[in-house]
Amino acid sequence: MSETVSFGYEEINPNDKEQRVGAVFSSVARKYDVMNDAMSAGMHRLWKDKFVRRVKPQAGEQILDMAGGTGDIAFRMVPSGAEITVSDINQDMLDVGIERAMERGIDGLVWSRQNAEELTFPDRFFDAYTIAFGIRNVTHIDQALAEAFRVLKYGGRFFCLEFSTTQWPGFK
Repeated sequence: MSETVSFGYEEINPNDKEQRVGAVFSSVARKYDVMNDAMSAGMHRLWKDKFVRRVKPQAGEQILDMAGGTGDIAFRMVPSGAEITVSDINQDMLDVGIERAMERGIDGLVWSRQNAEELTFPDRFFDAYTIAFGIRNVTHIDQALAEAFRVLKYGGRFFCLEFSTTQWPGFK
């Protein structure tokens, strides 16, 4: 195991990451979209729309939206008729998502507090697994990916949307 893990621009002890990430998201839960607007100049909304188009959710499919607390991705998939489970390790983020769903009159989403590294869902249950702007907050990405593989049906689809850095001149 690595002696440190990334936490923004800092390397920290892996044992501290979950608590520190949790504290950050509890403090920004109500302002999460504004924060994403600031970090992406509003582009995150377009990226999420394109992301969901790539997922191509279908009626009757079981889809896990991991790290989906505020519901942004799930709300975009609702019209498809897919059965969507929104999971997040942070209850404050889930509470914001539940509140937003109620405000929008969206029923039928399943909300589940889960750690991406130790999911409680059965093996081979989901047709698709999405994680948008969340993989960077996982302490042990390899464990989260193993869990995603475990809960996906054979032939299931994995989708990850994430900020990144680039070395392209002029684009950085």
